Amino acid sequence: MEINKADQWQFLQNYTPARIARGRVGHSLPTAELLKFQADHAQARDAVYSELKVLDLFQVLLSTFNLEVLRLQSEVKSRPQYLQRPDLGRTINQASRKILLEEDASESDICFVIADGLSASAINEHAFPFLNQLIPKLQAENLEIAPICIVEQGRVAIADEIGFLLKASIVIILIGERPGLTSPDSMGAYITYQPKVGLTDESRNCVSNIRPEGLNYELASEKIFYLLNEIKVKKISGVQLKDEMNDKMIL
Repeated sequence: MEINKADQWQFLQNYTPARIARGRVGHSLPTAELLKFQADHAQARDAVYSELKVLDLFQVLLSTFNLEVLRLQSEVKSRPQYLQRPDLGRTINQASRKILLEEDASESDICFVIADGLSASAINEHAFPFLNQLIPKLQAENLEIAPICIVEQGRVAIADEIGFLLKASIVIILIGERPGLTSPDSMGAYITYQPKVGLTDESRNCVSNIRPEGLNYELASEKIFYLLNEIKVKKISGVQLKDEMNDKMIL
């Protein structure tokens, strides 16, 4: 007979979805918790192989914002290759490079790139609601926004080449983050000043866990709006740029 012994740390479950104090039977988890773990693990694996709803995203962006929307592709040919060759996900293919060059873009303040990353589910759920909070704020400031680029099979660094070719001062990539057992739909935003091929992670600012159960759309848009203003004034991003938003709010 299974006996579930109460855990003295069980009250922590009121504050976090993390697997803390789930009870035990001898040296193992109770059966119900083990089944929940297996279900969450399966959900995380599904998120990795989820597909970006490109047409739906393209249409809603095009109909909502007065901006051009482009469809691009990395050099990845399949999902297994995406997982095995991260380098190919950091570069756009020749057809996409031609599309960007033919844009003959003028200089702009900001370029948005949207990529499936490791969880297309996150982008399908959260990219548009988040942008619907942020883009109107930027347009109200009369900032010049480059065409929005939707990239299939993309990694974070792919935004650097896109931003460079579109002559954007700042590039922001929204990307599905590595799924967790309690967060298979977490979206991240990476912001880079003066994007160009060859930059590494210390050049970017990251705002992570954008979703209603994490950093909600309104708070995330406020954070990124603040960072964009700081980048424009100080002309730096990444480890050189200190996030003092909370300190200024306290003052």
